[in-house]
Amino acid sequence: MSVTIDIKDLGLTRQREVVLRVIRDEQEHLTASEIFDKAKQLLPGISFATVYNSLRYLKEAGHIAEISFGSGASRFDSKLTRHDHAICTKCGKLVDMEIELPAEVISFAAEFSHFKPESIELTLRGLCPDCNK
Repeated sequence: MSVTIDIKDLGLTRQREVVLRVIRDEQEHLTASEIFDKAKQLLPGISFATVYNSLRYLKEAGHIAEISFGSGASRFDSKLTRHDHAICTKCGKLVDMEIELPAEVISFAAEFSHFKPESIELTLRGLCPDCNK
């Protein structure tokens, strides 16, 4: 069961509230630039630096997650529970996937890499339905 805390109850500055609201209200995983564009509509005086600093603060406070795929722009996600992603190699569309990975996959990955696993995420890369037409 997921409990969503009301943004007003977090004790955030108005700017951080707006940035968090933009991320929570979107179905897509937005970049900092996209968040800035939407935040500016809600709070016209907000600067890109303030949005960027708010994203860093919200991530460090555990309110959002940052998703990075190589050299592309990071995206931001309000969903903090373990989940996986599919990303379109043509248009960049990013969608959440709920896949339960068998314990054997995690054990194999740990044995193969010699890492002590803390988490594991699956990223499916390919063409989204729109680009596959």
